[in-house]
Amino acid sequence: MLFRRLLLVACAAAFGTVAFSQAPAVQPGKTPPKSWVDPQTGHRVIRLTDEPDSASFYFNVNSYTPDGKEMVYTTPQGISVIDLKTLKSHPVVQGKVRAIEMGHKTPSVFYIRPEDRSLYETNVDTGKTRKLLTLQADENVITINADETLAAGASIVGPHAPAPFENRIGQAHPLIQARNKGEMMQKRLAAHLPMVLYTIDLRTGKKKILLHSTDWLNHLQFSPTDPTLLLYCHEGPWQKVDRIWTIRTDGTQNTLVHKRTMFMEIAGHEFWSHDGKIIWFDWQTPKGQDFWLEGRSVETGEQIAYHMTRNEWSIHFNVSRDGKLFCGDGGNPGQVAHAPDGEWIYLFRPELIKGDGVNSPDFVQPGIFHAERLVNMSKHNYHLEPNVSFSPDKKYVIFRSNMFGPTYVFAVEVAKANGKE
Repeated sequence: MLFRRLLLVACAAAFGTVAFSQAPAVQPGKTPPKSWVDPQTGHRVIRLTDEPDSASFYFNVNSYTPDGKEMVYTTPQGISVIDLKTLKSHPVVQGKVRAIEMGHKTPSVFYIRPEDRSLYETNVDTGKTRKLLTLQADENVITINADETLAAGASIVGPHAPAPFENRIGQAHPLIQARNKGEMMQKRLAAHLPMVLYTIDLRTGKKKILLHSTDWLNHLQFSPTDPTLLLYCHEGPWQKVDRIWTIRTDGTQNTLVHKRTMFMEIAGHEFWSHDGKIIWFDWQTPKGQDFWLEGRSVETGEQIAYHMTRNEWSIHFNVSRDGKLFCGDGGNPGQVAHAPDGEWIYLFRPELIKGDGVNSPDFVQPGIFHAERLVNMSKHNYHLEPNVSFSPDKKYVIFRSNMFGPTYVFAVEVAKANGKE
């Protein structure tokens, strides 16, 4: 038996992949393996990035070129791009910057340089760089619209406005959860600081105020297909806010997407389908007890909700471009689901529940997720959110992880290593 196991490891090593019981142990300062097969799931995991403390984008921020062939990611030195077929990468932006997102129209990555408080775009294929506008001290950019003509941001105004822009650029990994996050969110919601939601025309620099509010406005996301539609949230502890809203870029149709109807019900971590037709979000009825991923049609208001178990709940979810598969990044016992065995990267196959009962267009159409575990994340510190997304060709689920100490970007193959899905 021992000889057979050694032979299997030797053969796997010869092909560049080694099987481990979980992420293999690596000595401090040593480079993690380039790939391995997770024996608990049968799926191959590939380390996409070579730079320690490199990171993929937030789960709802586009990082893929319009043709789906490349993905941008951040490094301590700037922004790099990786070819998703060859897995070769190279830097495209050098220096301390804050990445915004990859364009939906052109292969351009948008980012801010703090030293001159300016928004730039760089074509990742040609390297051509263009300065778009200089931001005022109280301005910020969070998202770019589908035709790359508008940026949107939200800022505190008046005497409570934060420090100058260059002091608010954020950390290398702004997605690391603050240890006092719950307390911070309670205090920030209660402060009722005056804010404005606005767009900035990237051609003229003209700023347009869409909304004045004393609620905490956050999580801005332009529709990936409709350049006039902006998704945003009323931030705070989710059980205390009606969180998810949309608004048009002319300031009209400020619309609540999901109205809570249950004590301690929560909804959040909203994101767009690739075609811009559905807004998906984590829905719990009530908080920490029953778990769904709900989708709301932008055009008709139709609601679809897929149920999952406590262990299958994830900090973030995502959907493939064709809408047929979902993924999740799991969570440790300290997250809202308090899952005893939730530290996995998940693949979900959705199934709607059929029947002959009374139905109505106003009803939620229920379904279930059939979950498959892709990666054992027991060595990952969930203080850093993995932030899953599908590669455009649906071959990989891509995520970030600190399972080896420094953060790297990884991809796990959707198909099992033996060729079976």
